[in-house]
Amino acid sequence: MKYIKRITLLAISHLVVAVFAFLLGIYSLPIFMAPADISSGALALSIKNTRYLATIADDLIDSDWLHWGKGTFSIGDDYIVFQGALAPGPDYRLYLSQKFIETESEFIQLKSSMVEVGKIKSFGHYVLPLGNDINVEKYNSVVIWCEAFNQFITAAQFKN
Repeated sequence: MKYIKRITLLAISHLVVAVFAFLLGIYSLPIFMAPADISSGALALSIKNTRYLATIADDLIDSDWLHWGKGTFSIGDDYIVFQGALAPGPDYRLYLSQKFIETESEFIQLKSSMVEVGKIKSFGHYVLPLGNDINVEKYNSVVIWCEAFNQFITAAQFKN
């Protein structure tokens, strides 16, 4: 009986450690796989033709300690440049929206009217090219969304 309790306790403790290690791996893998931030020269060149600026507000409803962004978007005709920091996570995408949103439910409701600009592979500064078919004038906000977990990360409005 004494050995059964000990084996059960060991099995439970090993299971807890394995689950914790797995969750830690899911969180940290995107950090390890992220490319280096873009150089300041490339950033400056991309910002040169900026038409709009959008700063992420600190008090977005669905942003929290795990899902957040701080920084500024520079929106031009050919590029969207981000200068700042994002909470690490997998499968982030940048969308342009016709309406400013700050919750998961709003994003899901309006996703069909948004355009995906591209995948975000860095949690710091990055530049995403705009496709020829994307007209920035049709939109007023940028949204960062985690496709893997259907999670709102952050957003910023660049015009009313």
